[in-house]
Amino acid sequence: MNTHLEEKEIHFTAKNTYSTLNQLTDSTENIWFVCHGMGYLSRYFLKYFKELDPSKNYIVAPQAPSKYYQQPKMHVGANWLTRDNTNMGMETIINYFDAVFEAESLNQSSNLIVLGYSQGVSVAMRYLAKRQLQCQHLVLHSGGIPKELQASDFDYMNTNTKVSLVYGTEDEYLNKDRIANELARAQELFNQRLHVERFKGPHVVNVSFIKSLA
Repeated sequence: MNTHLEEKEIHFTAKNTYSTLNQLTDSTENIWFVCHGMGYLSRYFLKYFKELDPSKNYIVAPQAPSKYYQQPKMHVGANWLTRDNTNMGMETIINYFDAVFEAESLNQSSNLIVLGYSQGVSVAMRYLAKRQLQCQHLVLHSGGIPKELQASDFDYMNTNTKVSLVYGTEDEYLNKDRIANELARAQELFNQRLHVERFKGPHVVNVSFIKSLA
C-alpha cells in the first residue's frame, strides 16, 4: 500500500488578546510596545513596568499566540515562534502586530519605545524591519538577533533612534562565544546607534534599566 503525506497551507481569521498598562492621555510622554519572552503571558509581563510613572507611560504588550502548559505546576505560558515554519508564523505575527498598532494608534506616537525580551527580541526586530517602523528607542534585552537581518534592513531608521543591547553577565543562556557573536551582529546592524548595557545578574528582566528609559 502506498501512502501520501502532504502538508497544506490554509488561510483563516483568528483572534488574539493583548494587554495594556495605564491609560493613554494628553499627559502620556512614552508609549511602549513590549514583546515578552518564552513562557510568559502578556498580562504578567507587564509587572516589570509597574514602577514607571503611570501618568507618563502607556505600555502595550502583545500576546504570543501559542500557549502551552509548563511543568511541573502546569502554569500557562506562551511561545512566539519555533524553527518549524518560522516564516509563516512570522507572517501571522506581523498581521497581528499590525492590528494592535491600528487599534492603539501606535504609528502616531512621537515617542515610541520598542522592547523585546528574550524570545521577544526576534519578533520585535523582524516587525520593525518588515514595516520599517520608526521608534525613538529599540531595546534588545537578553535575546538573539535573527540571522537573516542585515544592516540595510534598518537604513530607514532616523539618525536619532537609540538602540540598546541589554544582557546579564550571569545569564545562563549565554557564553563568551554567544555574547561576542551577538555584540558583533548588533554592531554590524546599528553601528554608532548601539549602546551596550551589561548588568550583574542571570536571565531576568532588568527593571532598573527600564526605569532609566522613562
